[in-house]
Amino acid sequence: MTEEFLQYVWQHQLFAAGHDLTTTDGQVLTVHRAGELNRDAGPDFFNARITLDGVDWVGNIEVHIHTSDWKAHHHSQDKRYNNIVLHVVYEHDCRITLENGKEPPTLQLKDYIPDGLEAQCEHLLRSSETIPCAAKLPALPSFLLNNYLDRLVVERIEGKSDVVRRLLDESHGSWEQTCYWLMAHYFGGRVNALPFELTAKATDQRLLARWKDNPQRIEALLMGQAGLLEGYFEDDYPRQLQADYEAIRTGASLEPVGSYLWRFYRLRPSAFPTIRISQFAHLVSQSSSLFSTLLAISDAKEIAALFNQQASAYWDDHYRFGLRSAKSTPKRIGKMQASLLVINAWVPLLFVYGATHGQQEYKDRAVDLLMQLPPEDNRIVRQWAAAGIAPENAAQSQALLQLYNSYCHNHRCLSCRIGYHVLKNV
Repeated sequence: MTEEFLQYVWQHQLFAAGHDLTTTDGQVLTVHRAGELNRDAGPDFFNARITLDGVDWVGNIEVHIHTSDWKAHHHSQDKRYNNIVLHVVYEHDCRITLENGKEPPTLQLKDYIPDGLEAQCEHLLRSSETIPCAAKLPALPSFLLNNYLDRLVVERIEGKSDVVRRLLDESHGSWEQTCYWLMAHYFGGRVNALPFELTAKATDQRLLARWKDNPQRIEALLMGQAGLLEGYFEDDYPRQLQADYEAIRTGASLEPVGSYLWRFYRLRPSAFPTIRISQFAHLVSQSSSLFSTLLAISDAKEIAALFNQQASAYWDDHYRFGLRSAKSTPKRIGKMQASLLVINAWVPLLFVYGATHGQQEYKDRAVDLLMQLPPEDNRIVRQWAAAGIAPENAAQSQALLQLYNSYCHNHRCLSCRIGYHVLKNV
């Protein structure tokens, strides 16, 4: 038995059917509003509204396992608790008073908690299963699931917006600069996001715009700024990049990031930084105003096609400078990776743009772009599909990722709408 469980019972009024609520001193209790849960210091619920024997009361609620916990927590000496209109406890074991000397009415919950509710709650919170409520999902009403997924996808986008807002602040409000940095961040993937972002920040966008009609020069500039053109090369292509970079660097006072920041180990060769930088260089060469270009496109496939860039021909049979690969294959971003760039980079940026300017149409478009894209295929999404919830588009797969990462994985079942449905129907 925990206070969190009791708070949950009170918050959602999960009382056994067929029983009228009565306080320990015999007053008939009607709950009109359970109150707002307070996770900071002070009473557990603010602004509750109840009726006791026909008299309306508005005030705060305090929840404890035992009535005597009130004394143990020294609430009798705390004026913040003088506005308590009801003390909710699992077991009533003593009488108490407020700081002003009055005795608050008490509700003993153990008389009203449905059989099996605590056990079901304990199962959800302690389960070792990846999705604790998986066995209950087939009985979940489709309208409840769909409404919850709609809310979760926005929650997911808002969580990703933190990176956008950080970069927007660092760029002093420049959306073009933020877009350029953000794309670089996500081109780096999970492993090389930081060095890719640092490389972009070390490479002035205006300098890149000067060479927008020459992808090789842009690649030379980015490879050099990444610290990947240092040393001696035997192949003609890296030597040409090196020469181009030195020519640009001389007149621009450039300082590359450390090559030691880049990671190649345990990456698929197609995701090596060298390949990604070349692909990114070709994207940058497509438009010196990438943000404005993307803002004018409302079709997700068209945006993904823009991201679906191919590395320079040298990389057809190389993954690193001087190391020839066994097969010669054009190194293109690919449809799934391009979709992930839309999902992880452009959608949050567009959402923040709409929120910042108070334009709901852009926030709606961000969600609509996800609905146009196919669902992601990863371990977590496959586990949801095995449990009977197969996403139809990227909006739903993003919502399911949010549900797993923020709720299931952290056993936050008491904060989950599905968890509430399961417990309500014990």
